[in-house]
Amino acid sequence: MKALKQVNKYFTKYKYRYGIGVVILIISNTLKLQIPDLIKNSINVSDEFVKGLITDKSIVTSELLLNILLIIAAAIISGVLTYITRQKIIVTSRLVEFDLKNEIYQQYQKLSLNFYKKNRTGDLMNRISEDVSKVRMYFGPAVMYSLNTLVSIVVTLILMIRTDITLTLYTLLPLPILSVMIYYLSRLIHKKTTIVQQYLSKLTTAAQETFSGVRIIKSYAIEPDTIKLFEEVSENSKQKNIELYKVQAFFFPVMILLIGISNLVVIYVGGLRYIDGFITLGDIAKFILYVNILTWPVAVLGWMTSIVQQAEASQNRINEFLKEDPEIKNNTKSKTIISGDINFQNVSLTYDDTNITALKNISFELKQGKTLAILGMTGAGKSTIINLIARLYDTSEGSITIGNQNITKLNLDNLRQSIGFVPQDAFLFSDTLENNILFGDENATSEMVIQAAKDAYIDHNISEFKEGYQTFVGERGVTLSGGQKQRVSIARALIKNPEILILDDCLSAVDTETEEIILKNLERVNKNRTTIIVSHRVSSIKHADSIIILDKGKIIQEGTHAQLSKIKGFYKDLYEQQLLEES
Repeated sequence: MKALKQVNKYFTKYKYRYGIGVVILIISNTLKLQIPDLIKNSINVSDEFVKGLITDKSIVTSELLLNILLIIAAAIISGVLTYITRQKIIVTSRLVEFDLKNEIYQQYQKLSLNFYKKNRTGDLMNRISEDVSKVRMYFGPAVMYSLNTLVSIVVTLILMIRTDITLTLYTLLPLPILSVMIYYLSRLIHKKTTIVQQYLSKLTTAAQETFSGVRIIKSYAIEPDTIKLFEEVSENSKQKNIELYKVQAFFFPVMILLIGISNLVVIYVGGLRYIDGFITLGDIAKFILYVNILTWPVAVLGWMTSIVQQAEASQNRINEFLKEDPEIKNNTKSKTIISGDINFQNVSLTYDDTNITALKNISFELKQGKTLAILGMTGAGKSTIINLIARLYDTSEGSITIGNQNITKLNLDNLRQSIGFVPQDAFLFSDTLENNILFGDENATSEMVIQAAKDAYIDHNISEFKEGYQTFVGERGVTLSGGQKQRVSIARALIKNPEILILDDCLSAVDTETEEIILKNLERVNKNRTTIIVSHRVSSIKHADSIIILDKGKIIQEGTHAQLSKIKGFYKDLYEQQLLEES
């Protein structure tokens, strides 16, 4: 149970709730275990009447009625206390589940972008849902039934030994067999549970990727192949689950067999002890009741073992991510003021997952309020520069300063809050258009939302929708066109009113006329804002204060539009080509 030590802190956090639950559970079980004594008294008084040791029938009747009332009272009170115990312990396990999911989600938020490139979304989802549910069972049913079993066994053994120690020892003969079984089955269950959870992650990933890529699947008419692939993953997952439950199913029948053997021992040995005069007929009945009372606690040992081993395997998987250290760390808790001055000094970056050197010795300076345009072929390193400014990655070599401070010494939250970022692949949430824009500033007014939409030249489109700004967009904005998604993303960035605005080829899906309108609006609202524009179109960047051309991670040209359009090279060739295409 080494992995579960990570979450045992929750026992301390909810110690009072668990403490009350344990005390009530002990009282409930102690009360319930008084019932066999009452039945023993009833049988003995009846036996004495039959043997003629008691001649007054009214005495027997009164004793029996009293015992019946006491049995009913004990059962009712024990039932009420058991309900309260469940309310304390099981409800607490739900609180632990809530805390653990939040802890994992917060860790997911802290982890760097590189982590998400290495791990699948389906696996991340499975660990925060299915694995946490398994751990929740450890804090709820496992704790409650373990305590119930422990208290029942201890109290029952004490009462049995007080009645007849010889018969008790004979009754417990199957116990060593049970202990050995639990040991070996626990190891087997743990191993098979780990495999089951791994296959469940694969299944979740397959489903998630299928739903996300449904357009491609339908476009290529590969539904049969996709279904076949999913069925293969599902079949493997099913087989692993069957193997696990075969092991679990083996436990319960053996428990019942051992309990049955104990009952036979009680009847045989108890009968001999009764004949020899060591115990009464009521004692034999009491022992049989004790053995049967222990049936559920002992039989549930297998289930509890399975729960704990599944929780251990799941928590081990959760710990793999909880122990993951973010590559990008916030090195200061103090609030830092972010200005728009950006300086790259001999910056290089090599991605460790692919070993590709995206940038090589890049240097440039961008003053606050100015606009920098970055141009280059696919894979030239344009998006890498943007990722470095947002500190989604740290440089391999060289340094980046913003406002004359090294970017690594800036408060990471303040840095990212000061940036308005519009990616090429616009991502919209499954929410209303208004809320998607408000994602940039949740405190913005409706008037500010409309103004941001006008600046992004999307307001007239939204107004045509039946629900207007309350129109609900599908997952990832699937109900909108590519150009509409990009313009909503621009509105989201503008409403944030950031110190630094980054536009990563975010006008690629709009026509040139719409592009011109948006660029004029941006020029108006970006007068005192540092702006970085990444594009493949010269028309998008020709008004920039400075332009850099990237090729294979290096700056091959630098200057203004007027300068570069006169110099023979990549920029002039691209400009003339695009002018020809337009004409």
